[in-house]
Amino acid sequence: MDGVPCLRVSQCHAQEFRRCLQSKGALDLSLSLLKDSDETVLLPISPSCLPQLDLRSLRATVASDDACEIVWSQSHLQSKTKRRRTSGTKLEKIVQEVLESHGEGWTEELRGDLPRSFQRHGDLLLLGDNCFSLPLWKKMDQQIWSAVARGLGSKRLAKMSRISSDGFRSPVVTMLLGEHSWVKHVDNRISYEFDVTRCMFSAGNITEKLRVAGFDCRGETVVDLYAGIGYFTLPYLVHAGASRVHACEWNPDAVQALEKNLEANGVSDRCTVHQGDNRQLQLCDIADRVNLGLIPSSEDGWPVACRLLKRTTGGVLHIHQNVTSAIGDDAHRTSGKKAAEEAWQAWADDTADRIASLLEDTTGARWITNNRHIEHVKSYAPHVHHVVLDLECRPP
Repeated sequence: MDGVPCLRVSQCHAQEFRRCLQSKGALDLSLSLLKDSDETVLLPISPSCLPQLDLRSLRATVASDDACEIVWSQSHLQSKTKRRRTSGTKLEKIVQEVLESHGEGWTEELRGDLPRSFQRHGDLLLLGDNCFSLPLWKKMDQQIWSAVARGLGSKRLAKMSRISSDGFRSPVVTMLLGEHSWVKHVDNRISYEFDVTRCMFSAGNITEKLRVAGFDCRGETVVDLYAGIGYFTLPYLVHAGASRVHACEWNPDAVQALEKNLEANGVSDRCTVHQGDNRQLQLCDIADRVNLGLIPSSEDGWPVACRLLKRTTGGVLHIHQNVTSAIGDDAHRTSGKKAAEEAWQAWADDTADRIASLLEDTTGARWITNNRHIEHVKSYAPHVHHVVLDLECRPP
């Protein structure tokens, strides 16, 4: 057939389908998505992946009842490189006009200080710390920020400088344009609201959130030791059907957002929020599952998780970790993917042994631990990978 193979989906679930396709390696990353006239979106698919694409499985992963279908688009799907060039040209032109109105000239140094990427949160754009760093921009005041927002198609503008060392991983974000800093995300029919100047939001965890949403947790009690604004707490409640979730979080700003999100999604009656250090949690022998969603390591929470598991039946620990694979000479002897998988397995085996030891110290009995699954969430660098170990723990 002529044209580009695409998956047609509804606009409201386009991002979930896009991220799911990307996780499977089926999304054509060289092309941009295309909004259609009937409130649907076309997601370009790599032709080589088309024969293996299972639409039923895809809908189940995204937890969507909406129809999705393969179509061949005759429309021009603009390449991302060309789209970025067009967007950059428009922004440059608008910024130059503002500078000229202030009697300032245009230089290559100024062009290099414009944003090349950003996070979009509804009508708010969050810029990184690698742009608008030159002193000249401060002279422009609000006029330059209004121009940048117009050029990038937003109404509010904020800029991140770094992550603070306050122990809460709070972002250091300055609002440049706009009266308030609360934003809203909708992922997989779950609404997340938070203050962008006080809380982090990791869009890269969408595949793990989708995986959690596919669990069957009916009749189960789940403890989320690092709940944040509800990244995993909400999928456990909304889609996985957990009977009760205990959500632990020590950042008061995240707790405020979490409670708001529980209410907005209609699940606050099945969730108990515990604010403070989870190592001081006064609970034990209650959990069928414990979610340890902290990176680079959740190791401080392992003794707490062992104490929480039900003594008679045990349960599953979902342990997050950044694992570093072989570099240097070892990396040359072994392919990158194989080296990474070997590192994940070595970490998982060591973790299973250490958890078994902790459980024995806690209960006085030797438990059986079983590595059920290792999930790769994302890569931070060529040799650093965020993975999740599903560790089954059963009493003798």
